[in-house]
Amino acid sequence: MNARARPILIAGAGIAGLTAALAFARCGFSVRVFEQAPRIEVVGAGLQLSPNATHILQRLGVLDRLAPAAVRPRGVVLKDAESLRTLTTVPLGDAAERRWKAPYLVAHRADLQQALLQRVANESGIDLLTGARVRRVNAGEHAIGITVEADGKSVEFDGALLVGADGVWSTVRAATGLGATSAFTGELAWRTTVEASSPAGKAFAGIGVPGSVTAFLHPGFHLIAYPVSRGEAFNLVAFTKGERIAEGWSGKADPELLRQAMGRTAPALARLAGEAGPWLAWPLHTVDRRHPWTSARGIALIGDAAHAMTPFAAQGAAMAIEDAATLAGHVAGPADLPHALAAWERERKPRVDKVARRGALNHLAWHATGPVALARNLFLKTRAPERLAADLDWLYGWRAPQDA
Repeated sequence: MNARARPILIAGAGIAGLTAALAFARCGFSVRVFEQAPRIEVVGAGLQLSPNATHILQRLGVLDRLAPAAVRPRGVVLKDAESLRTLTTVPLGDAAERRWKAPYLVAHRADLQQALLQRVANESGIDLLTGARVRRVNAGEHAIGITVEADGKSVEFDGALLVGADGVWSTVRAATGLGATSAFTGELAWRTTVEASSPAGKAFAGIGVPGSVTAFLHPGFHLIAYPVSRGEAFNLVAFTKGERIAEGWSGKADPELLRQAMGRTAPALARLAGEAGPWLAWPLHTVDRRHPWTSARGIALIGDAAHAMTPFAAQGAAMAIEDAATLAGHVAGPADLPHALAAWERERKPRVDKVARRGALNHLAWHATGPVALARNLFLKTRAPERLAADLDWLYGWRAPQDA
């Protein structure tokens, strides 16, 4: 049966789900998106969007809406957290756009989601339902059916494909038996946003590089900071060991953990623990990506629902965007749906695995101590910035096979 004869059903209206909706609509499908929240709250922390993601956003008509609020950083600057000495800089800005044919951007998550929502609102083929929770999944021979709870009523919907884009605690993943349950990594991400004109913003500007992504490296923690919201604010995120807290995007944790970790750094950086608060603690969870992401019955998981990973390669949003675009491309192709889903999963898993391994390597290098830290610093000192950029060609220069 022609997959376009029935709509694409998408659970979740986050970055993955909205990008998937636009990608499928661009391929000629009608799309229904179900979001369990009664209204879509455009909130969240900052994120980095590398060229492998921004070229897709450009193709989908999202980038022009995002660009006015985003910042194009000049580089990624690695600093020693104790001495504040610069270890190296990876050039971005114009150099990134020339090299990877698309911009490297940093933005507030709310700004990206708002840009996606604006594009979705302009697509007649996309129907977005809020306050709609997917309760059951029924797979038939030629269609996938779901039961959605909305306004206290249960409503049935049929489609050609169900896309689970509902995050690390995915309802679709649990309802269909695909994938694995999420696992706590033992680390917390501490996030805050400070106005550039505030005392904390001015304090950061004195030790960081305001127009760039600045990473402060230390054996006990690391902190990433970059401008968002047209450069009017800084997004700060620090990573420490911690106990498991409530599952959710943010929870309560003792800020003394962060103060202790940052207390062993340069005094000016340590003071940020108090000046830049309040901090929200986010538990870092992963999903075992070795488990299946698709079913021949017409189900696919994308983004964190399929393969939530630690954020140390700054590729969480980018992998969700890549997933969405490539899944739509495969389903729109000549193969029947089961073969298209299987081919997509075979294509995506090696790419996601490699990105996850890069994140693990970054984490090891950024938390290095003793001789390993000395070797890291020597490597960064002797390797030219252009060579460091070239080391990322496989990641940032990636294009979907249909675009290559």
